This record gives sequence, structure tokens and C-alpha cells, in this order.
Amino acid sequence: MKMPNTSWMLKSSHSTKSRVLSLFSYLGVLCLVPLIFNKDDEYVNFHARQGLVLWIWGVLAIFSLHIPVVGAFFFSFSVLVIAIFAVIGVVSVLLTRAWRLPVVGMVASKL
Repeated sequence: MKMPNTSWMLKSSHSTKSRVLSLFSYLGVLCLVPLIFNKDDEYVNFHARQGLVLWIWGVLAIFSLHIPVVGAFFFSFSVLVIAIFAVIGVVSVLLTRAWRLPVVGMVASKL
């Protein structure tokens, strides 16, 4: 029997350190911790790059508040989407998977 293609999932044999650092990736500015302290682990780097893109997006959303009318809408929309993506990222880490977030995953792969 042929096994299904599971190349989008990473094996669940990651150390506790890798999982904790990957979890930090989706907690705002803490995304910098795995980028600084764990450069060799592909699993951690995957999540750290996605978390970095979410954090930069959040910072840009804060700066957009200075734009009249449109800035408040962009900020509100961004906060909602970032929160949803962060929850999806945390669930992915807890299940020891590597789910590529829509759009964010594409940008993160170019970093």
C-alpha cells in the first residue's frame, strides 16, 4: 500500500525546545527570539519567519492609524486577521505541523 504524500507536514519528533521556540514565533515581538537563538532548526525557522511577517504587518497596521479614515479600517482588519493567523500558527505548533498561512507563508518563504 502506497503512503499518502505528507510532505507538507513535519515529523512530530521535535524537541521540547524546538516546540517552545516555535510557539514564541506567533507571540508578537517574541518572534525575534527563535530567529536569534535557533538558526539551525528548519522547523523553528519556518514558524519564526511566518511570525516575523505577522509582527511586521502588525507594526505597519499601527502606523496606518495616522492615516485619516482608511487607517482605522486597515488597522481593525489587520488586527482581526493577524489574531486569526496567530491562533492557527499556535495550533500548528501544538500539533507539531508546519502549516503555511495564506499569503503570509508566501512572503515568509522569500525571507
